[in-house]
Amino acid sequence: MRRREVLGLGLAALSASLAVPFRATAQAKYPERPIRLVIPFPPGGVNDAVGRPWADKMKGLLGTVVVENVGGAGGAVGALAVARAQPDGYTLLLGSGGTQVIIPIASSQPTYDPVKAFETISLLGITAVCIVVHPSVPVQTLQELIAYAKANPGKLSYGSAGSGTMTHLTGELFKVLSGTPDIVHIPYRGAGPALTDAISGHIPMITPNVTGQVIELNKTGKLRILAVTTPTRVAAAPEIPTAIEAGLPNMISQNFVALFAPAGTPRPIIEQVAQATRAGLSDRELQDMFHQAAFEPRLDSGPEHARRFLDDEVTRWLPIIKAIKLKLD
Repeated sequence: MRRREVLGLGLAALSASLAVPFRATAQAKYPERPIRLVIPFPPGGVNDAVGRPWADKMKGLLGTVVVENVGGAGGAVGALAVARAQPDGYTLLLGSGGTQVIIPIASSQPTYDPVKAFETISLLGITAVCIVVHPSVPVQTLQELIAYAKANPGKLSYGSAGSGTMTHLTGELFKVLSGTPDIVHIPYRGAGPALTDAISGHIPMITPNVTGQVIELNKTGKLRILAVTTPTRVAAAPEIPTAIEAGLPNMISQNFVALFAPAGTPRPIIEQVAQATRAGLSDRELQDMFHQAAFEPRLDSGPEHARRFLDDEVTRWLPIIKAIKLKLD
């Protein structure tokens, strides 16, 4: 073999041996700048109660995560912004049942496809939804609320975090199951504004996610939680009955919060964020913060688990949304 051929083979072998370490080094550089976490609702509510502690915990695992609240259209504005972002791992979405399930099903012309537009990363956890009234409403139980609504048609209204959110769907499901179609829906641009108006008495009823703030407002008498809509009672407030216990069968509604990235985000980045999330959720302090927010963390989630969970939620809610004829446009 001639000298030139030997030299060529040697260089080829050297290039091949360096290729894998080079790719590994390039991948290890992520992230090289702050990651943007889009919370598709105004500040306040369960999304902030979960997203901001997660972002803080990621500082020692991924680097700086900057939280940006992008509210509007029940979360669709923020979700669409992430769907259109560069798939480089530097823009993530804190999605929920509203953004990933309800809006795509109930919109005649959805602006994004939750399956095709996003990569699932990890399910952070699940929270209950509840039925809440202002103390001025003369009811103490869910059955009394139903009787009051029927006796005063058109007088009662409820606020939600926005059209197309799980809180909106919960209110509409309650109206159908309780036979109170005259309760008027008032959509807000997030849970925070709805809670503010409920506390002040500007709106008599809301259907928020169960959070530490909502539980505290119930304890102090500023608001009254009549029931939670999970199959079992909430650990953070075990004294509050479920809607099923309160005499309303099939009244089950629970929200989830999960991490998503734009479609096409490299798989190694997806796995890196998922691994960091699992490591973060293993921390007892973060778990306690989630529990204080009445949120049940999912410690063993990942991309595949989150995708299966999302598929199951779509399968569960699709016939219900069609049956109550929920339309968002």
